[in-house]
Amino acid sequence: MTTAPVTPGLKLVLGSGSPRRLELLAQLGLKPHAVRPPEIDEAPRPRELPRDYVKRIAYEKAMAVPVAEDEVVLCADTTVALGRRILGKAADAAEAAAFLFALSGRRHRVITAVAVKRGARIWTADVMTQVAFKLLSNTEVNAYLASGDWQGKAGAYAIQGPAGAFIPWINGSYTAVVGLPLTETAGLLTAAGLKLYGEGQ
Repeated sequence: MTTAPVTPGLKLVLGSGSPRRLELLAQLGLKPHAVRPPEIDEAPRPRELPRDYVKRIAYEKAMAVPVAEDEVVLCADTTVALGRRILGKAADAAEAAAFLFALSGRRHRVITAVAVKRGARIWTADVMTQVAFKLLSNTEVNAYLASGDWQGKAGAYAIQGPAGAFIPWINGSYTAVVGLPLTETAGLLTAAGLKLYGEGQ
């Protein structure tokens, strides 16, 4: 990975409205100068594979965020993949229930792609984590749907919420499942010349 020179005074722009990503960035000692979620078409293309899809969306998000010369933009996208099927954000409770029952008792993949842009350069990474769901009962699914925690979440669940009780096992990055793989994100931001952990901020 080629790196840009460290530039004092660089400002971080988060191209996401996710409060989870804000919380994860705080673990790197970073508080974004601005939050600018881009508006792009996130519909998968015909026969697009989950990893290709999530990489494309993260890249397109980064391209869509306007930045000044002293700004670095961070964008990410997370999807849940059941085989070749992309489970995005459920449109309603019925679709959320269908997603949860499809995941019940099976393993699936959570793929998060990250894109960092500084000037005309973009650095990217993607992380895949395997996640196992226990067999879910109707009572468990209905209680989770009633909580509303499924709304706005890829695959209709969030590992850091009540659905964490459905997950006995993961293989990979926990923070990637939450929405931002910290190890890879730190590497990309460092490559773009941004100092982490509050140093020189």
